[in-house]
Amino acid sequence: MTATMTRRLASTLLMAAGLAAGGVHAADAPKVKFATTAGDIVVEVYPDKAPRTVENFLQYVRDKHYDGTIFHRVIENFMVQGGGFDKDMVEKKTRPPVPHEGRTALAGGLRNQVGYLAMARTQDPNSASAQFFINVKDNAFLDPTAIPPGDPVPKFEFQGRVYENVPRSQLEKAPQLYGYTVFGKVVSGMDVVNKIRTVPTGQSGMHGDVPKTPIIITSATLVK
Repeated sequence: MTATMTRRLASTLLMAAGLAAGGVHAADAPKVKFATTAGDIVVEVYPDKAPRTVENFLQYVRDKHYDGTIFHRVIENFMVQGGGFDKDMVEKKTRPPVPHEGRTALAGGLRNQVGYLAMARTQDPNSASAQFFINVKDNAFLDPTAIPPGDPVPKFEFQGRVYENVPRSQLEKAPQLYGYTVFGKVVSGMDVVNKIRTVPTGQSGMHGDVPKTPIIITSATLVK
């Protein structure tokens, strides 16, 4: 092997290692700083992997929607969710929902892993608006389910069952296969997220897992 070939191989291996270690980071990715009563959290978002989701999120940032909202749902070994309610648990008005982009994001390498941001939604896959959550553990079950090629799909496995010769459109429209759209990652302040995930929680009206002392997002600003 020549010296040139050795350098090329080394370069290739370094690139592969970067991808394996979360190489979805992009030097020019927009960043947002959440100043909270628990500390600062900086996230970067990926418009090349979930363009409509990211633009929706950044517009809420520019509109100051997140200022004064709280992390209203905190589950220690699952995720922390915010962006929808003020400290009095009054829900803020939102724009129309954004189309689901989970499969596109998944194809781009984004998964519901520790530190990654995803859009919260109802059972309707296309209902995400302003609320988001930060995974505090790897939550693979929240990822969209990849659909094998073919129409009909010759073989499809889901939750331990095997399906054969399923029309592709049937699988593409199945709500339980959509998962949650991942669109960004915490790049600074994960210690703050871990602090938030351990706070005491309780019931507030119809809502459970609400921090007993509000964790307020005092401001959300675009830093890049």
